[in-house]
Amino acid sequence: MPVIESKRNRNLPQINDNIRFPKIRLIDTEGGQLGIMTPREAMKLAQEKELDLVLVSDKADPPVCRIMDYGKFKYEQEKKVREARKKQHTADVKEVKMRYKIDDHDYQVRVNQAKRFLKSGDKVKATIMFRGREIQHSNLARELLKRMAEDLEEHAEVQQSPKQEGRSMMMLLAPKKTTTS
Repeated sequence: MPVIESKRNRNLPQINDNIRFPKIRLIDTEGGQLGIMTPREAMKLAQEKELDLVLVSDKADPPVCRIMDYGKFKYEQEKKVREARKKQHTADVKEVKMRYKIDDHDYQVRVNQAKRFLKSGDKVKATIMFRGREIQHSNLARELLKRMAEDLEEHAEVQQSPKQEGRSMMMLLAPKKTTTS
């Protein structure tokens, strides 16, 4: 049973009575140093201000603790994480399907679709499907995919060159990294 207790203590945040060091360096709410003292003395100072004693760095010698409102501190950290997650854009893979015998106008429509996807930051998977004996003309499909890569070269870079998978041939395009200097 004592093993479970020590694991439970490790998961608890290092605040107030959970700080187990003989001496600590104390920092007040404004960031000024109050010196080196025992955790018990530091706890008295924190309780006088009705705040918590929080371990900031246990790697330092002596460990550094700070007097702060732990609930507010934890809330601010979670808020920062939520904001960072909100600003993150996940790149989806959008697919543009066609046949190797595609008409010129239909091809331009697919290229414009791919441009739109790439501008919004998504990857594009260009797929050419074969039916029946069309699979014998895989060289024509490969040329069409290469032509598409050339038409989109200012917006995209080829991440995976044309490769055949069963009754289809596909190529993966990723948006070009814009370098600002």
